[in-house]
Amino acid sequence: MRRFRWQLLIVLITGLVVGLILIFQPSTSSLVVESTPNPITGGSFTEALVGDIMRLNPLLDRFNQPDRDVDRLIFSSLVKFDSRGLPQGDLAASWNASADGTRYVVNLRENAVWHDGTPLTSQDVLYTVSLMQSDSRLVDEDLHAFWQLVQMAALSDLSVEFSLPSSFAPFLDYLTFQILPSHLLGNLSLDELVDHPFNLAPIGSGPYRFREFELADGKIVGVILESFEYYYSGRPYIDEISFKLYPTAHDALQAYLSDEVDAVARIDHADLETALNLPGLDIHSSRLPRLTMVFLNTQNLTQPILQSADFRKALMAATNRQAIIDEVFSSQAVPALGPIAPGNWAFYDGLEPYRYDVDLARQLLAGAGYSWSEAGQLMTPEGIQASLTLLVQDDEVHSQIASIMAENWASIGIEVALDLRPYAELMTSLESRAYEAALVDIDLRNSPDPDPYPFWAESQAEAGQNYSQWRNTTASEYLEQARTQPSMELRARLYRNFQILFAEDLPSLPLFYTVYNYGLKSSIKDVSIGPVFDPADRFNAVNTWYILTDTTPSQAVTPTD
Repeated sequence: MRRFRWQLLIVLITGLVVGLILIFQPSTSSLVVESTPNPITGGSFTEALVGDIMRLNPLLDRFNQPDRDVDRLIFSSLVKFDSRGLPQGDLAASWNASADGTRYVVNLRENAVWHDGTPLTSQDVLYTVSLMQSDSRLVDEDLHAFWQLVQMAALSDLSVEFSLPSSFAPFLDYLTFQILPSHLLGNLSLDELVDHPFNLAPIGSGPYRFREFELADGKIVGVILESFEYYYSGRPYIDEISFKLYPTAHDALQAYLSDEVDAVARIDHADLETALNLPGLDIHSSRLPRLTMVFLNTQNLTQPILQSADFRKALMAATNRQAIIDEVFSSQAVPALGPIAPGNWAFYDGLEPYRYDVDLARQLLAGAGYSWSEAGQLMTPEGIQASLTLLVQDDEVHSQIASIMAENWASIGIEVALDLRPYAELMTSLESRAYEAALVDIDLRNSPDPDPYPFWAESQAEAGQNYSQWRNTTASEYLEQARTQPSMELRARLYRNFQILFAEDLPSLPLFYTVYNYGLKSSIKDVSIGPVFDPADRFNAVNTWYILTDTTPSQAVTPTD
């Protein structure tokens, strides 16, 4: 009973205290009207492009970056990929695959129209693909070979069916092509399109439509685009985007310094420090899908040292990648952690990163039976001096990289000879497997899907792109299964297993990915650029960029203390 009375007393005292606090505490119910800037339509900006405009036609822009940049604003694709390599619908409102992965049905947006007001239909898709299926030499050889195997049918005006000869999970990669208008071009072949007036007055379905060229002495020096009011994802906020053309990236930056432009399409390493110190210029840095790697010919019978995983790992440990990145690329590169890029949906982040450690390299070699002569030369277990010939593309950048690597490897006693050749000769040596080690760049620009099969599957060791001739049956099985499975969750597990095996065997040396730098005035808002698969990807969300804002106070109120 006493305990109950004490509890009652405590409750009464507590209530009294709380009441007094509430009575004497200042009021907290004052309201503040917030003023939040809201983007509104209007404004314009000019970007400096590096190079020349040739043809504004997405099937003819493969070798010209300025064309691809402008085409990205004018034309649309069925599918595009986000920074993680995940497919996103563009003109495609939805898609579905059959259970066996051999049939895809793509449903188009109902509100997609061409810039002349004509509805976009499945016939436009069929026409565009038919051009890639044609025997024109203008079509990329691999692209042509792929589309030759695909059958198409229009199920309706807004539905297209693609039938594949076998299940192929990376199929959506091939739906990133930009669509051409069949109602304007439907009777023309790709060869006939080369000099067609359409290329200089294009009609697309993208967020911006072509208005006019700027000319000087009969040459194109600029392009003016205007926002498309009926763009299916919503009219862009910025009314006008124009481009001016300059011969070099340095000239483009100088144009910004002279107030001729508001953005610079590409900032080279040599100008980066200057650009970083410019007030009002935002630098957006993005990892490019360009992997620099040293292929090691694991089946070269004259170099049995390359068949040893410990030797290959020692090469990696002795390679100072950060020094290369700092000295050659002004710190504008990202170390590679394997054959799949960090940040990609298939990347496995449970692996230990490769580190520069000369002592570790020596330990690996000693554990594998290697020794060193009195002169510091590395000797194989058979008593032969270890040496390597590194095949290198004959240009300044690759020569600098190779020279640093040769010094690195010499520090553990390996004699290195550099064999500098033109790119065509280098590729001939790779394809014939007539090399020991080769410094190369792997261009994954057209491969948002991470499928590493072409470079590492056993089936590609003799005649494909498995230039290292790596023969790991288990890893190959993982790769073969992953490219036939529609489930991304299952594919991610298979790629995880592959990456673990790759790290254990290390058939070649992944070095780094180069970085793309884009400069844009800070007055242009809501610009967010992640890793890109092509510099033109900077415009993937251009319709959400804005310059002007409405500063009318909002009606929302919040309590303040």
